[in-house]
Amino acid sequence: MTDFVLTAGAWLGSWAWADVVQELRAGGHGAHALTLSGLAERQGESAGQQDHVQDVVDEVERLGLREVVLVGHSYAGIPVGQAAERIGDRLKRVVLVDSEVPTHGASMSSAWWQGQSVFEAALAGNGGFWAPLTAPDYEGQGLTDDQVARIVAGCTPHPGRTLTEPAVLARPLGELPATYIKCLLDGAEPNDTVTELLKSEHWRLVQMDTGHWPMFSRPRELARILAQVR
Repeated sequence: MTDFVLTAGAWLGSWAWADVVQELRAGGHGAHALTLSGLAERQGESAGQQDHVQDVVDEVERLGLREVVLVGHSYAGIPVGQAAERIGDRLKRVVLVDSEVPTHGASMSSAWWQGQSVFEAALAGNGGFWAPLTAPDYEGQGLTDDQVARIVAGCTPHPGRTLTEPAVLARPLGELPATYIKCLLDGAEPNDTVTELLKSEHWRLVQMDTGHWPMFSRPRELARILAQVR
């Protein structure tokens, strides 16, 4: 049996993992889905990036987990990647699901494809929050209409400071045991930073023929991949 702590990406909460949690527990594993500060049922809580890192660390310690697999999806790869090195010998592996990865001294906004100023202006124009996507934004991601409706209904605005504050890493991320899951409908190749990390002997690549939200589109397959992590 393996214990998993699962953290979803921007706008999402623990609810996003419901189908994956069910599959993992049916296989005899421990599955603990986490809602980060300021999201879902924790709306209204102040949150910066280091608060999200601490959320993950606190969950591992609260549950008394060892040999734990930390799973981070999309944005959550940034706090999960930092938390992975901070829990020390409690970590078995980190799994990054089509995710961003932390770079010391950099933020998600600093690497934004349209430019940092464009992204931060959008946050400022929405009261300091990143506005959730709308239904058309999920087209081409392998999701049914019902799945898209479920995601849209559950999403909440994402605290902007978590996206603009820099990551803090004590050692190179490539030294951690990691599996990167690339969802091919969201692009055939990982970004340049991840591609470089995958050169490490400690990192492995797994591909899924689905979109960016496999916990909705392919929960059983995702759970199977997680259960096979070594």
